[in-house]
Amino acid sequence: MQHGKYRFIAGFLALPVILYAVFVISPFVQAIYYSFTDWTGLSSDFKMVGFKNYNWLLHDDLFWKAVGHNVVLLLVVPLVTLGLGLFFAFMLNVGGRGRKNSAISGVRGSSLYKVIYFFPQVLSIAIVALLFQFTYNPRNGAINAFLGGIGLESLQQQWLADPKLALWCLMAVMVWSNVGFYVVLFSAGMSSIPKDFYEAALLDGANRIKTFFKITLPLLWDTVQTGWIYMGIIALDAFAVVQIMTVGPGGPADSTQVMGYYVYTKTFHDGQAGRATTIGVAMLIVTLIFAVVVTRLGRRERLEY
Repeated sequence: MQHGKYRFIAGFLALPVILYAVFVISPFVQAIYYSFTDWTGLSSDFKMVGFKNYNWLLHDDLFWKAVGHNVVLLLVVPLVTLGLGLFFAFMLNVGGRGRKNSAISGVRGSSLYKVIYFFPQVLSIAIVALLFQFTYNPRNGAINAFLGGIGLESLQQQWLADPKLALWCLMAVMVWSNVGFYVVLFSAGMSSIPKDFYEAALLDGANRIKTFFKITLPLLWDTVQTGWIYMGIIALDAFAVVQIMTVGPGGPADSTQVMGYYVYTKTFHDGQAGRATTIGVAMLIVTLIFAVVVTRLGRRERLEY
């Protein structure tokens, strides 16, 4: 049984490892290499400039403004998205009134609600961004039209044209487009938790809030942690919503500039691909740090059931 085992395993792993190295590892290595050059992105002629691009990056005000916006996205978007996902999933699976055959049940029509919540995932982010761009239109958008229709003209805003509101408008779109996925994901995890746990907790006098923090959340913690990292990567990118929805894009007054769009600007607008890859390397470092921090801070004893 043991004869040729390792050759058998290597035979199955060889092709996936080669594909991963060519299409994932190789672009990272090339990006790091080009970050030390003055490559324009359009010519095969370039020369090594050492750490000049990194020195420029450390002193570039617009880059640090983009980093600040990404940090805000990183703190707000995953927290709100996962929080709403957990709340809705808990209500759909455990939040209903007890029925004749079970003390624990979800709200009525939970299957329909899951389909409704998941619907934004069917749409591409480009379509979602376009829809909300029209919704935020200050002249004939749905939000200002609704506020005007109910007599709240004083609450009408410029939305994407207001530097103080533009980034928050983008965050609302990112939350709306992603929360449905986590409702379904967390619902699947909650459905696998034995109902006996909840029934025993209710018999001991625990309310819904206690059952959530003492039973549901600990048993779903690994899923929540993975979702946090995934949402953090989405928040660190945010390229599509900035490119499609904002003034400039990246405006007004660079109020929605993010690192992902800054890479695009440096490459295709300024013809400075060397500096663009430097920003990409910075994004890689930030992403790795974020993943390590979330993994370390979220580490806890694994619960099995």
